[in-house]
Amino acid sequence: MSQIDASNFSALSAAVEQNSNEELVAAIQQQEGGVDAVLGQVFAGMAESFNPAKAAGQQATVQYEISSPAGTHEWAMRIADGRCEVEEGRAESPRVTIRMGLGDFLRLITGKANGMQLFMTGKLKVSGDLFFAQTYQSWFDRPQA
Repeated sequence: MSQIDASNFSALSAAVEQNSNEELVAAIQQQEGGVDAVLGQVFAGMAESFNPAKAAGQQATVQYEISSPAGTHEWAMRIADGRCEVEEGRAESPRVTIRMGLGDFLRLITGKANGMQLFMTGKLKVSGDLFFAQTYQSWFDRPQA
């Protein structure tokens, strides 16, 4: 498998569709920058696709804990004042914490997996404000693959 370019939604979506979670994770671990580089691209893309009009002035902090064979990768997303900012690391007092494996996370954000189904099968764990966890996803415009 060639490099996975998570900054290109179409390329990421195609890679997710054509490979198993295990193949995706193995390919990402072998490329330069590994999991951290890919997650950096993904979260930067999420910040860019944030639609402040859909958030309607709400504020929130979301903690992501994405697991891979190399360990857990923590990212914090802060939404306030019509902006979405992401940074690697742990947030203080997040409104919700999302925990899942890297492959399932990539499937979820590309629309190749259903969040409720992942939750019901234990592949997506949510703590904190569960209602908010279901609604804040609509604040982002998913690019077309």
